[in-house]
This record gives sequence, structure tokens and C-alpha cells, in this order.
Amino acid sequence: MVEGIRRVPILAAMVVAVLSAGTGAAVAAGEEEALASAFAAYDAGDYDEAVTLWRRLADGGNATAMTALANVLFQGEGVTRDPGRAAQWYRRAAGLGDAVAQLNLGDMYARGLGVARDPVEAYFWLGLAAGQGNAWARQRQLEVTALLDPTQIENTERRIMTWKEPDATKPAGGGTKTR
Repeated sequence: MVEGIRRVPILAAMVVAVLSAGTGAAVAAGEEEALASAFAAYDAGDYDEAVTLWRRLADGGNATAMTALANVLFQGEGVTRDPGRAAQWYRRAAGLGDAVAQLNLGDMYARGLGVARDPVEAYFWLGLAAGQGNAWARQRQLEVTALLDPTQIENTERRIMTWKEPDATKPAGGGTKTR
């Protein structure tokens, strides 16, 4: 979850995200090297270099880079802390099927961090991440359930069931750039 993120090196957390099958976005061969360089720069404390590389990849539609960029924006590492911009990047990555971004975006909606507090949106994004096997997301979704009435839960479950990840064979990002 966003608030209270354990200080695990981001490289390890993001490698798990890349290796997990649920990102929904294919990583091009050239992007793998750039991602590795960005994570290495981050872990070495060179936040400016990491943010520059992630930004370039995120602008190109790479969901893993979007999530990493959102993480540093939320935490204020190498950039000015900006939960609102972090939520925008999480939203883009979550829409591409990135389970970590879905978890963090759902948690931000649940807490009202960087976005207006919205338990229905929280339940939705947490449900998508939980559907990809994310245990933290499932636990958080259960907590958010207490804030919803049965009709909201039913409607949101229907929305989760009909949500489709983008076609991984098409370029991610659709040319829309969030700044």
C-alpha cells in the first residue's frame, strides 16, 4: 500500500512486478536495459538519473516505468513530493494492467491521498490487483468493503468482471502523455 510502504529497494520490488505475469504490457527488448539502468541508478542513490530514464520510458508507454515514476513522486525521492502527479502515473499504469499500480492507486483512493477519497474507485482498483493474485490488494479491498453498501459492491464487481486489459501486442500508452 502507498502509505507506509516498506523501505525495500525499489529494484527488488519492481523486478517482482516485471516478472509477475499480470502487467498486461510487453516490455520491448531495448526497454529492459533502460529499466535495469534506471533501477540501478535509483538503488545507487542517483535519483535524477533514475527519474530521467523512467520518465522517458513512461512517456513511451512503459507501465513499469510509470509505476516507478509514481513511486518516487509519491515519496519525493529525486523530485518534489507530489501525490497528485503520482496518482496520475499510477492511473496510467493501472489502466495498462500493472498490478502494483492498481494496488497503490486503489489505496490512494481509499485514503484520499493525491485524489479525492472514493471507496468505490478504491474497491475497483484493489479488486483488479487482487484478481492478479496480489494478497495485499485483496486484504485492502476487504477493508474498503465496510465503506460500501451492497449495491455499490455489486455494481463494482460487475465493472471488475467486464474490465479488459489492453492488448499487449499493441503499443502501450496510446500516445496520451500525462505531465
